[in-house]
Amino acid sequence: MSTPIVRSNDVHTTIARGVKVEGNLASQGNVLVEGDVQGTIQIGGLLTIGQEAKINANVNAQEAVISGSVEGNIVIAKRLELKAAARILGDIQAEALTVETGASINGRVAVGAKPTSSVGKPNATAARKDTRPLSTGGSLED
Repeated sequence: MSTPIVRSNDVHTTIARGVKVEGNLASQGNVLVEGDVQGTIQIGGLLTIGQEAKINANVNAQEAVISGSVEGNIVIAKRLELKAAARILGDIQAEALTVETGASINGRVAVGAKPTSSVGKPNATAARKDTRPLSTGGSLED
């Protein structure tokens, strides 16, 4: 499965395949990552992580679509979409979560309330009570 199509006028910043960023990546706009990022990511808009991207960072964004690999905690204020090729090693907080069959999550998942904490400082009162770990794709439904 390929990275979702993003119109070029919707993307403010692109980290291309073959580019490696070390440190803090911050933007108020939409960001497309096809390369590697190590450090922290703070995005005020939509963060799109391509299938071949490798992220070793804590992530904080308004919305995100992830097709690649993320090692770190993820806090999304609104909607998080994990595509089939997504591989997550870390905890997730999001107001809404969609997980395609084949996606992998190894960490705790808190969905339902708008996250009020930033990455690295979980706020248990803002998270849904069901925070059971998901090991291999699937949903929070019983």
